[in-house]
Amino acid sequence: MVQIGYTLMSEQTPARALVDYAAAAERIGFDYAVISDHYFPWLEEMGHSPYCWSVLGAVAHVTDRLPLMTYVTCPIMRYHPAVVAQKAATMGVLSDGRFTLGLGAGENLNEHVIGEGWPPVDTRHRMFAEAVQIIRKLFSGEYVTHQGEFFDVDSAKLYDLPERQVPIGIAASGGQSAELAAAYGDLLVINDPMPEVVQQFNAAGGDGKPVYGQLALSYDPDEEVARQRAHALWRWSGVGGWKVMAELPGPVNFDAACGTVRPEDVARSVPCGADVDAVVEAVRKFDAAGYTHVALVQIGHEQQQPFFDWADKELLPALRGI
Repeated sequence: MVQIGYTLMSEQTPARALVDYAAAAERIGFDYAVISDHYFPWLEEMGHSPYCWSVLGAVAHVTDRLPLMTYVTCPIMRYHPAVVAQKAATMGVLSDGRFTLGLGAGENLNEHVIGEGWPPVDTRHRMFAEAVQIIRKLFSGEYVTHQGEFFDVDSAKLYDLPERQVPIGIAASGGQSAELAAAYGDLLVINDPMPEVVQQFNAAGGDGKPVYGQLALSYDPDEEVARQRAHALWRWSGVGGWKVMAELPGPVNFDAACGTVRPEDVARSVPCGADVDAVVEAVRKFDAAGYTHVALVQIGHEQQQPFFDWADKELLPALRGI
């Protein structure tokens, strides 16, 4: 059975509301929750981007059973990997073992803020591999000293560790990252149904490990209102895939890149309206591609409570059959 998660979309939501939504997601029966880790939203219209780690601490306090996960954190620039390891270990303790550290190689959008420039993709992948190895070593609880190509660690040790070591999820978009995920990750993260990447992950040693995906939708009783909202807040997703998205430095650049994206273009990949069957069919594509988990994103902060009501009464019961 596919596990159905809820996405705490920090780019469109005030920090306090994210905490309330996590409690609501647990109450109505979502299987887990993930949260994005951004410094910027993709578009100015989204309007928010609180520090996800502060939010996660509050979410751990107001929930009891809901597994939590970053989706995803970049440990190569804005955060040093030793600091990421400490944050993740602390979340593991605060959540009583419910936390998973999702990691990815990042976006220029968020990492440029430290003023160090944005490395080429091959360099970023090498930085990412080294960062993941450092985090893994620190999770052991031993002292770690590391002098690498990109990172140095001087006699670091984590003193607050959860009883269950924090699992690591690794985001992938192709063969190289899928192999890295198989080697160093406990699970694979890919937003869209990409069976070829799942197969590469399995062939590289990841067979049997969970695979996490994400599905955006725009619930509204009025389908046209839902389509317009999806276009206003989610048109950035059609700018040309991750290779393009990872390079753009700011919301204004995303806005320019998606200037020709129409509401009907967004609606091709984002179920809009109140059609339960459309969402079920979209999740089935993930299931057929080998995914074990799918986190739903409701587009639009103001529509979250109506979405929860609909999910509770209609959507989640239908998705349980997949």
